[in-house]
Amino acid sequence: MVKMGTKKLSFLLCVWVLVFGFCYGRFVVEKNSLKVTYPKSLKGSYECAIGNFGVPKYGGVMVGSVVYPKANQKGCKSFSDVDISFQTKPGSYPTFVLVDRGDCFFTLKAWNAQNAGAAAILVADDRSETLITMDTPEEMNAGKGDYVEKITIPSALISRSLADKIKDALSNGEMVNINLDWTEALPHPDERVEYELWTNSNDECGPKCDNLIEFLKDFKGAAQLLERKGFTQFTPRYITWYCPEAFLLTKQCKSQCINHGRYCAPDPEQDFSKGYDGKDVVIQNLRQACFYKVANASGNPWQWWDYVTDFAIRCPMKDKKFTEECSDQVITSLGANLKKIKECVGDPHADVENPVLKAEQDAQIGKGSRGDVTILPTLVINDRQYRGKLSRAAVLKAICAGFQETTEPSICLTQDMETNECLENNGGCWQDKSANITACRDTFRGRVCECPIVQNVKFVGDGYTHCEASGALRCAINNGGCWKGTQEGKVYSACIDDHTKGCKCPPGFKGDGINKCEDIDECEEKLKCQCPQCKCKNTWGSYECKCGSGLFYSQENDVCMGKYTASMSGGNFLGMIILVAAVAGVAGYAFYKIRIQRYMDSEIRQIMAQYMPLDNQPEVPSQLHHDI
Repeated sequence: MVKMGTKKLSFLLCVWVLVFGFCYGRFVVEKNSLKVTYPKSLKGSYECAIGNFGVPKYGGVMVGSVVYPKANQKGCKSFSDVDISFQTKPGSYPTFVLVDRGDCFFTLKAWNAQNAGAAAILVADDRSETLITMDTPEEMNAGKGDYVEKITIPSALISRSLADKIKDALSNGEMVNINLDWTEALPHPDERVEYELWTNSNDECGPKCDNLIEFLKDFKGAAQLLERKGFTQFTPRYITWYCPEAFLLTKQCKSQCINHGRYCAPDPEQDFSKGYDGKDVVIQNLRQACFYKVANASGNPWQWWDYVTDFAIRCPMKDKKFTEECSDQVITSLGANLKKIKECVGDPHADVENPVLKAEQDAQIGKGSRGDVTILPTLVINDRQYRGKLSRAAVLKAICAGFQETTEPSICLTQDMETNECLENNGGCWQDKSANITACRDTFRGRVCECPIVQNVKFVGDGYTHCEASGALRCAINNGGCWKGTQEGKVYSACIDDHTKGCKCPPGFKGDGINKCEDIDECEEKLKCQCPQCKCKNTWGSYECKCGSGLFYSQENDVCMGKYTASMSGGNFLGMIILVAAVAGVAGYAFYKIRIQRYMDSEIRQIMAQYMPLDNQPEVPSQLHHDI
């Protein structure tokens, strides 16, 4: 990783310090939560600053017990020299070593603690101040600094006041237990992570540049996979500075800047008389930014990773191939649009603004909670600056922490990335072992208890103590979670398909319908077969009732009766009633028709008799009178 301490940072931000006269940058200290769970006098949550080395457990929580060593309390020497070990014993908490600030680099303290078996290191500030970011040492002062990349334990700087309280509790013989919590160290709002890498094309800055190039090569596959599937949106970024107008004609500005001093970079070798100049780095940064712009416009933004890694391999400064010609060959071999990339780069010698580099300068200034980009390289995940080792595993873990729970891709759920909490005691969630159904769902940040959907059947409940199948098809999944019994070829179930949920014991049984349905003894409980001549025998889920002396049992009436009565009972009796009713209806209808017919005949005869004598009636004298 290209790492810069405060001195190098000041140099880079104020590379033209004689010109500017001042330096300014809004640096944001990234923090995580420290929670003291014991003793009670210290119980509570505190802030601590994440160190810019080691591997912070983004998205996770570490539980440990604090140890303040009796010797080597600043951690500047190997703890084996003073016969101290922090190896975790079986059944005990991991050890969080508390050391004091001062006398040596933060990274050396962490390295010595890690070698002694510590799970994490807490550095106590030695002054009352706002928390700072513990950074890696300058290469020229660090001596044997190759150990820095081997640090894997997380580190945190804590305030002087909290450290003093922890020391007092330990001196009084109390155990101090702490949770280091990174679950909210990165925002995780949705199913897509947006991240930026502020990088540089310079490959002549020693081990720092070598580590950056190795990271790009190692992370390329994972980055391209996440980008292709739409899980992430990646943007490469490049830091540039400008040369004030009063110094545009100086050798420094001319050798390190393009576009008339607008965009500058430090000399790769820090020597203006040899090798490549800062302006060569700026131009290659611009070509890489333009490559991304063109590739992104064509729907292939992940090709940027191919270009920067291929260019680093094929066109290194040490082989004198850090040239436009070599860059063109790489671009052509990748099938990218070289013409559009050259149009994007424009004329580096022209006294005009380049819109791409101007946008990069504007983006360097922090907005909201991000802060200015002041460390190179800087990884920004969901608008929050990443702190820690720049390695494939560490960065991928941080990116995975940026997904909303249950939305992370499968690459985040591998054994190398997280621990499956559902494997131990089913994560404390509801489970139906017989049907192999569980409400425990593993996520990168930990398990969630959520009633599942199995074969289009939705389970409902709290996910912790209860989940119940619901819907029309629920009985097909483990009988809807209801009781089911089989005996003597008979099958009874408490699940009813046309019910959306719930379990009810079938007729002949009693119970909760879920865990148990017991046979009801209708005979003993005198519910059926209670007539004087009845003989009752209980069966599973029902009963049998018999009558003696040639009598037959009527279940509808719960009585014993003779053959004829029995035959009349039930279906035959009902049929007879229907037949009698039918005969009565037909007879009534016939009688009605005869009466109506007779009545109509009588009426017609009387009407006709008024107009003509009928054969069977005598003449009736006329009642009409005519006036003359």
